[in-house]
Amino acid sequence: MKTIRVLIVDDSPTVCAIIRRGLQAAEGIEVIGMAPDPYVARDMIVKNPPDVVTLDIEMPRMDGLTFLGKLMKHFPLPVVVVSTLTRDGSNKALEALACGAVEVVGKNVGEDGRQAFMIELVGKVRAASRASVRARPALPAGMPAVAPSGALGALRTTGHHLLAIGASTGGTEALAHILSRLPANTPPTVMVQHMPPVFTRQLAERLNRLSEMTVREATNGEMVTTGVALLAPGDQHMLVRRSGAGYRVELRDGPKVSGHKPSVDVLFRTVAEAAGGDAVGVILTGMGSDGAQGLLQMRQAGACTIGQDEASCVVYGMPREAALMGAVGTVSSLERIPERICRACESVRA
Repeated sequence: MKTIRVLIVDDSPTVCAIIRRGLQAAEGIEVIGMAPDPYVARDMIVKNPPDVVTLDIEMPRMDGLTFLGKLMKHFPLPVVVVSTLTRDGSNKALEALACGAVEVVGKNVGEDGRQAFMIELVGKVRAASRASVRARPALPAGMPAVAPSGALGALRTTGHHLLAIGASTGGTEALAHILSRLPANTPPTVMVQHMPPVFTRQLAERLNRLSEMTVREATNGEMVTTGVALLAPGDQHMLVRRSGAGYRVELRDGPKVSGHKPSVDVLFRTVAEAAGGDAVGVILTGMGSDGAQGLLQMRQAGACTIGQDEASCVVYGMPREAALMGAVGTVSSLERIPERICRACESVRA
């Protein structure tokens, strides 16, 4: 197994030391340096390029977002953003993802949360090391990487259809692309994106600004209706239940499933039970296998299933596992997925 070489960029010596100890204790990870600011980080990257960079956003001399923009333009590398668990921190983390970062972790280095923080960071460093990162032009501060590209035409029929989408590493921008293209009368939509709690709320708000649909973080027991997309909160599983002629969501605590909470598998399995052949399932970029088994159950129940292709994935993990077990009916580039969703929604049984 190839050793993952990591550069830590953070102005706090204490945080650097905690992250270094935690990463060094993980099998197959080596910390090759620690930089207190982006200028030092730049010189270290040029001399000894790492496989992954962990990046704090709030730093002196040059903020992390400005540094990230320059890095992705001139020297693209997989970056894991380590952000404070606040509204401002989560907003900046989402902006970092739009600028090219592949993962985000909520910073929690206190005694109570340190172990969970390091487990999550190690997993995301591993995911980032497998990411396909491409050079991209630097964006002005506050500008999303995916702007609304014009929604597709309104659907001719909606019926009792239900759309379910699952994503992980690289999924925030994939969701932005898809939702910016779907029409206002898209069938009820439910989504899981692996992210911490505060971050999912901010992601839903960002997606709502990009979409003709209404996008929000789900609340327990609410109905999901035509033109509405509900995103699972970052610390709860989301289930779908039939309610009369429509659908409602249930939020539950409990252990992780397939390594995650919320879990795509949990969502897809309940969609298979609630909607059967009236559903459309989409599995997007992400490391691991979460969602593969659930998508298979959806397909076996008669649903139309779509998997993102390898070329357009940041990490071709979840869609690959789903395809290998026969869960994917159609493989599609990210660019074509919105169109395929619309076609599927018009063709599933009314």
